Amino acid sequence: QVQLVESGGGLVQAGDSLRLSCAASGRTYIRYAKIWFRQAPGKEREFVAGMTWSGGTIHYADSVKGRFTMSRDNDKNTVYLQMNSLKPEDTATYYCAVTSGVVTSRRELMEYWGKGVQVTVSS
Repeated sequence: QVQLVESGGGLVQAGDSLRLSCAASGRTYIRYAKIWFRQAPGKEREFVAGMTWSGGTIHYADSVKGRFTMSRDNDKNTVYLQMNSLKPEDTATYYCAVTSGVVTSRRELMEYWGKGVQVTVSS
């Protein structure tokens, strides 16, 4: 069993930065690929970034490439999403999830989800 708790969201202005955290419990957490998704009102949940379980490879959605950076701290069982140059279209609820498979954008393959954290970017 893995429990995921996101934090760090908030209301910011366009161009600002935020860092989201996803703290995990469960001793097998390190063996999962870690994924960030987001869901804007009225839209489907979409892939944002994903890290292989080893941390050796990170994939980003084209919409965030160059602005968002995913990282991890194994000692704290936490992954982060540093979000720079935020845009109003980044407004969404951000979720972290894990899968024992490869990094994928397929929501149905995620095995555990956090409850999400709200990010609102004003223009």
